[in-house]
Amino acid sequence: MQINANSMMANVSWMDNSASNVANVGNSDYKALNTTLQSSDSSVSANSSQSDTRTDLAKESTEQIVVEKNFEANAQAIKAQDEMIGSLLDLTI
Repeated sequence: MQINANSMMANVSWMDNSASNVANVGNSDYKALNTTLQSSDSSVSANSSQSDTRTDLAKESTEQIVVEKNFEANAQAIKAQDEMIGSLLDLTI
């Protein structure tokens, strides 16, 4: 369950960076942030770097959809784990 929570936090960071990029689309001096997710055996982290280009709204829109689906998938996994634990506790009573 912890890896799902870590992944959700990484996706929050990714969405924050994307939202910042979209908010600054009209700022000609702003350089967009690129975010990648990196996973290991027990955690997921978001790595951000500043690009040399301005914000691409098409890229940001599709990435926000990906982030939303990632977040929903992790929430469903946590919900399923919670239901399984609840069922196990019901069996022992």
